[in-house]
Amino acid sequence: MEGVTSTSGQLDRGTAGGPAGGLDCDVLVIGAGVVGLSTAYALTRRDPGTRVVVLEKEPGPALHQTGRNSGVIHSGIYYPPGSLKARFALRGAAEMVAFCAEHGIAHEVTGKLIVATEHEELPRLHALIQRGRQHGIPVRELGPAQIAEHEPHVRGLAAIHVGTTGVCDFPAVARQLARSAQEAGAEVRYGAAGQVTAVDRRLGRGVAVRTADGTVLRGRALVNCAGLHCDSIARLAGDTPPARIFPFRGEYAELVPHREHLVRGLVYPVPDPAFPFLGVHLTRGVHGGVHVGPNAVPALAREGYAWRHVRPTDLGGLLTHPGVWRIARRHWRYGAGEIHRSLSRTAFTAAVRRMLPDVTEADLRPAPAGVRAQAVLRDGTLVDDFLLTEGPHTVHVLNAPSPAATASLPIGREIAQRVTGVLADR
Repeated sequence: MEGVTSTSGQLDRGTAGGPAGGLDCDVLVIGAGVVGLSTAYALTRRDPGTRVVVLEKEPGPALHQTGRNSGVIHSGIYYPPGSLKARFALRGAAEMVAFCAEHGIAHEVTGKLIVATEHEELPRLHALIQRGRQHGIPVRELGPAQIAEHEPHVRGLAAIHVGTTGVCDFPAVARQLARSAQEAGAEVRYGAAGQVTAVDRRLGRGVAVRTADGTVLRGRALVNCAGLHCDSIARLAGDTPPARIFPFRGEYAELVPHREHLVRGLVYPVPDPAFPFLGVHLTRGVHGGVHVGPNAVPALAREGYAWRHVRPTDLGGLLTHPGVWRIARRHWRYGAGEIHRSLSRTAFTAAVRRMLPDVTEADLRPAPAGVRAQAVLRDGTLVDDFLLTEGPHTVHVLNAPSPAATASLPIGREIAQRVTGVLADR
């Protein structure tokens, strides 16, 4: 979300956007992705009359992670019992379907296949079956003939069908959350009016931020949902985040129109537990078209949607972080394979052909990429679950991995509850 352009210092109280010596709102939310907007929505529903201002540096909502994913409503089958990911996804999938239905947002519960193409994947596939049953998710085992009934062009040794997975239009969800929050009294500021350049908590009553247009806004609490820039915002606020954001670019292709018939719905590989990415999968979108991917490679800027997008300050920050070098040593073979598939269309096609053998290079064309804000600890651990921390007058969302969009409604309520606690402790 936010591009940070200066460091924190005591803000000039005479330049505030509200009354001198007063507060402009109760809660400032940085970031108008689906998590930030869900937080604003939850705050206005939890305590009507709460004054909320959402700040977003882009000209509209959901222009980064929310608007650049495959649009899948995840079931929660991958996530360990007891994790925040499991808790939020299991609840959030059903809530997201209901929210889309209530507001007329395009969605469909399609189910999906998770397909094993190698013998060594079969034990992991069977473990997913047990996990799905632990979670109460409807799962069904399939053999090769049954796979073909669902997806005639997909090949595999075995698969499971997960009944609660679907697709929706997450940018439309974000826009509706913004409208609903605004109808309840929240304000959303975009562009220079929403780009945070300084944060000051040396106020006796809360927190103040300065935006790129020179406005100072004061609130009782600050929620940092800045996504790709969340660690920078945390440092700007005077906190020391336990993790740094390592941006990974997810590179997608799509099937050319006359080959879209090769995929009917959603087809996923068995995930590799050694790396927190699902691998190349096939997704028929809610508005048509079939996405293939993503490939996961290091981005050279926080908003690095192509290899040519390089930001020296972002890259320098990564290269001086010890966790990044530990990741490189630990996962270099996997990473080299991902980079090879990024640079070689032939290699990428070969990865797709493991599940979809009829596809050719000519069947695939580039599609818009996304960048995932992956939190990394100093010891090189890739944070796998949601990471929420609190500081004086602040709540920081420092890792919001997949299934954040699916689970955004319960996540928003969780953050709103924590903000209520921060306000009560002041």
